[in-house]
Amino acid sequence: MTDYSVGDDIKKARDIVQSLTKSKKIVRMYPENNPIYINTLEEHYNKFKDFFYYKDDLKLLIRQNEILYESEVVYTSSEKEDNIALFFFKDGIRELCFKKGLPFDELESFLRIISIDDNRNELDDDIVTLFWEKDFQKIQHVVDELFLTDDEDYESKAVTEVKDKSEKEDNIFQAYEDALSEREEVKDASIVPLSDKDLQQLLQELDEDGLDKTPKLVDILFEMIFLSETAGDYDDLAGSFMAAVEFAVSRGDIQLASKILFRLKQTIDGEALADDVKKQLRRVIIFSGSDQVIGLIGEVLDSGQETQEKNFEEFTRYLDKNAIVPFMKILGELKTIHARKFVIDALIQLGNKDILLLARGLNDSRWYVVRNIIYILRKIGDKKAVDYLLKTVTHGDIRVRKEVIMTLGELGGTGVLQALRDCLDDVEIQVRTASLKALGNIGSEAAKRIILNKINDKPFKDRDFEEKKEFYEALARWNDSEVRDFLIETLRQSSFFGRSKNYEKRACAAHALGICGGKDVLPILNKYKNDGNKEFRESVRGAIKRIEHDK
Repeated sequence: MTDYSVGDDIKKARDIVQSLTKSKKIVRMYPENNPIYINTLEEHYNKFKDFFYYKDDLKLLIRQNEILYESEVVYTSSEKEDNIALFFFKDGIRELCFKKGLPFDELESFLRIISIDDNRNELDDDIVTLFWEKDFQKIQHVVDELFLTDDEDYESKAVTEVKDKSEKEDNIFQAYEDALSEREEVKDASIVPLSDKDLQQLLQELDEDGLDKTPKLVDILFEMIFLSETAGDYDDLAGSFMAAVEFAVSRGDIQLASKILFRLKQTIDGEALADDVKKQLRRVIIFSGSDQVIGLIGEVLDSGQETQEKNFEEFTRYLDKNAIVPFMKILGELKTIHARKFVIDALIQLGNKDILLLARGLNDSRWYVVRNIIYILRKIGDKKAVDYLLKTVTHGDIRVRKEVIMTLGELGGTGVLQALRDCLDDVEIQVRTASLKALGNIGSEAAKRIILNKINDKPFKDRDFEEKKEFYEALARWNDSEVRDFLIETLRQSSFFGRSKNYEKRACAAHALGICGGKDVLPILNKYKNDGNKEFRESVRGAIKRIEHDK
């Protein structure tokens, strides 16, 4: 026994009161010969023995939502359910006193009386009458005098008020009764801890009876986390949680599945459980991201069932990285755009946890899967993905090449400029144009040099006029002195040989100067606004009009 210090009795009193709710539930749920029932009573009785080692009595003052010991609040709750203070208060009890020498069987009788009151229909008398009939020697109580008068309205109003506020939600044990379909015989039932087989049977019955009771069953599972004892218990409990998640997802109840994972994560992140117990609970998180569950997710999404985006996002948030591969798998199988959007968003959220695992999707044989994975990597924005993306630049499908070029332009990184420069000579003009825009998006000095060198290459003059304009437009994005000098010099160039190609080049330069803007180039442009070449003249006049309008 540790040395006694000031305030220890307050802590011990608080511990006793807090454990009342737990003991009340256990006594209600389990038979007398059940180990959980026996252990709970022994633990609770030992708390009293520890308290009475230094004190002769434990006197508790009952308020509507508080319990006090020596003017200190040792319990408080504003809830209407599982509120032990309100439980005593509504029956008129204003004080409870437990005295030193409290017998074990007297404490057990006390707990059995307050536990049976969970269902008031089982009582012929109120708990005050039952206390009196037991004639407790070491447990005393004080009742509000007004409550003891013949004014029946006092009791009926108090009970009605509490019932009105609690009728919307059944208590946990009522859900347990409903699930087992033993409403008529529950008083005589021998209730034992739920095994995995029991949970499977419950889930089957819930399947036939609707989803409304599933949350109640989940509450029972979370209660059992702190009641289980052996490794086998926790193994069975993890299996039951898995069954509950699978059941919820198969019925399209993503919200419930999300709440299960959220509560599991909170429990795992807490400090109350041993590491081996947390390891068992993490199995449920891993299972929730398995092919089995994610496959069901795909079916729900494709079925057209109404699925709130917020619920789906929350469900995904609690998954581990093992869900990445199953999500990529169904991405190639989903039939609706709406469903694919959900999965893409999920992979954007999960991909940060393992970029390498996500990048494996780039090896998929289906072009649309590869394109979607590239899009996902772009949205994640992790430069570690660049090395994997570079391998898809030569993909056989033009849609994939365009998507990866756009992504490389946004991410940048080592090797990107070389890849984009090579793409400027791709056989498809769409790919060349995408590469050009990507270089402009990077906006570095090296990217500018690549575009300038390509324009100055001899084969460049043979490109289509519209493509040439796009090169000059991309160059105009830098709008520095080097670019402006280059455009003005090109504008002034004249040639006797290849005049048609030369005029195209000058027209492109005029167009780019219009994009760069600045009144300082207007005198130069005005010099050519009446040139005899129509294409060149129209480009010059368009540039002048644009600059004057901007000015």
